[in-house]
Amino acid sequence: MNDLVTRSLAGAALIAVALIAAVLGGYWFAALAAAASCAMFFEWRRIVTGWGAGWQIGGFFYALVPALALLWIRDRVTFAGHSIGLELLVWVFVVTWSVDIGAYFAGRTFGGPKLAPRVSPNKTWAGLLGGALAASAFGALWALTTKLPSPLLWLAPLFAIAAQGGDLFESGMKRRAGVKDSGNWLPGHGGALDRLDGLVVVATLTAAAALGGLW
Repeated sequence: MNDLVTRSLAGAALIAVALIAAVLGGYWFAALAAAASCAMFFEWRRIVTGWGAGWQIGGFFYALVPALALLWIRDRVTFAGHSIGLELLVWVFVVTWSVDIGAYFAGRTFGGPKLAPRVSPNKTWAGLLGGALAASAFGALWALTTKLPSPLLWLAPLFAIAAQGGDLFESGMKRRAGVKDSGNWLPGHGGALDRLDGLVVVATLTAAAALGGLW
């Protein structure tokens, strides 16, 4: 089985689990968020061994804040007097997944200049643009279909670029630690940090936008 097939099957399984838990909500989604947070913190601690207490403390909040943001989005966000938690949570997923998929295929198809060769040699400017365009298109499609607040239309590309910045941050950590992946439990994807680095950013920024009154 080639890498693309393995990566696609594993990614599809993760998407299915996330969507089912999101729809069920309650303890189901809370359990998934908690498990993801614990897995990220475990991998973070392994990567930053010997880097000092500041990195350990930072990793705790890096894993905790997005989990709390996802739970808050799912159960507390309203618009025009109605709950939009599930729809907004799926928007967060759509933007994050679109960034990853768009960047992967645009980078492999077009190649070109490297985005940050010293940090992540495989990432390209074409991948950055492809990820941002994919997130903008699919994020807008979902937002318009579900009648989510209009600011999400222009927040999608900004959050997409920020998500790829989060990816580069994690890549820089791995390069400093001398490891290729944060873990090896997910075929074709690596570990929890490898798979969720973009979600950390998009979830946190979306919750911040809602709390900041952008709609």
